[in-house]
Amino acid sequence: MKFQVNRDVFSEAVSFAVKMLPQRTTLPILSGVLIDATDAGLTLSSFDYEVSTQATIAADVEDGGRILVSGRLLADIASRLPNAPVHLETEGSKIVVKCGSANFTLLSMPVEEYPTLPEVSEKSGILPAEAFSTAVSQVAVAASRDDVTPVITGVQLEVGENSLSLVATDRYRVAIREIDWEASGAKPSDPVTALVPARTLTEIGKTFGHSGTIAVSITSTDERELIAFSADNKTVTSLLIKGNFPPVRRLFPESVDNYAVMNTADLMEAVRRVALVLEREAALRFTFTIDGVTLEAIGSEQAQASETIDGHLNGGDTVVSLKPQFLLDGLGAVHSEFVRISFTKTDNPNKPGPVLITSQTSKDQPGADNYKYLLQPNLLLR
Repeated sequence: MKFQVNRDVFSEAVSFAVKMLPQRTTLPILSGVLIDATDAGLTLSSFDYEVSTQATIAADVEDGGRILVSGRLLADIASRLPNAPVHLETEGSKIVVKCGSANFTLLSMPVEEYPTLPEVSEKSGILPAEAFSTAVSQVAVAASRDDVTPVITGVQLEVGENSLSLVATDRYRVAIREIDWEASGAKPSDPVTALVPARTLTEIGKTFGHSGTIAVSITSTDERELIAFSADNKTVTSLLIKGNFPPVRRLFPESVDNYAVMNTADLMEAVRRVALVLEREAALRFTFTIDGVTLEAIGSEQAQASETIDGHLNGGDTVVSLKPQFLLDGLGAVHSEFVRISFTKTDNPNKPGPVLITSQTSKDQPGADNYKYLLQPNLLLR
């Protein structure tokens, strides 16, 4: 193999290929990046049996071939090369990389032992990249980080006629967001869902956030179920999580008459301040009245705190206890100047229902997006 390639293009492609690789793997072969050189250019790939990445770039290929090389080492080298074309060629089992006055010699890995990369089927639909990236960042925060229950460590993608819903929960909160979806080909007879690991989807959202549009392929065979995201000559595939996602949509009320509207930044800053005195896992007490919102934290015997901020209340006075970090996660995902916190009811009048967090364009105008974040009061977690 022998080729020449632009340094920046090569470095970016290698960085993309290794981005999804696990930090540690029991199979050293899976830490490699596969480089396939043909007359059409270079294809760089990685695969750990769960997630694969593939990037195609232009290059001047003199001799084609396939090599496997340590991914993170190549990425480190490529990111630090001088500003000059990159020349790479093989000499037996060695790989020689030259760039300007810099020279590196690496050992190749046995390419014949590398697993076969998953094949991507025809695309199922197209998404607006920026909206998808934003939706993932809003929803994935609510996914569980406890691998004991894998089914709630993912984000459920639910394909509608003209929209795609993203849903996540960790049992204590639920986040939902819908974005536009343009289906490709014939409409499926059954609803299409895909449960994607939240960590993987978050990286995909960051990677393709400025790509214009993203093509999505959802494949279901007897051997495996996977989803593929493609844009800008790059593709990421991920195995889907098996299992039934909990029916959390039914937890959302159709309408709530009792709610408060506040400035989002003011509320977040107050929560961070008052929570400083809290013991770990403790909750903040929120009292919503016509005069505003009072936050109270009863920490140790040595420290207590309270603060009141402006707020507009619609309905009766309400008191709820909420875990500050869970609340901050929802407020940070609202992406609007004002936020509406709605108070749902339960059959027990002494126990408040979940609070519903949505965006608010102004004190009187609901937000334009359809992001919803449902958070259980701390009283219900005991």
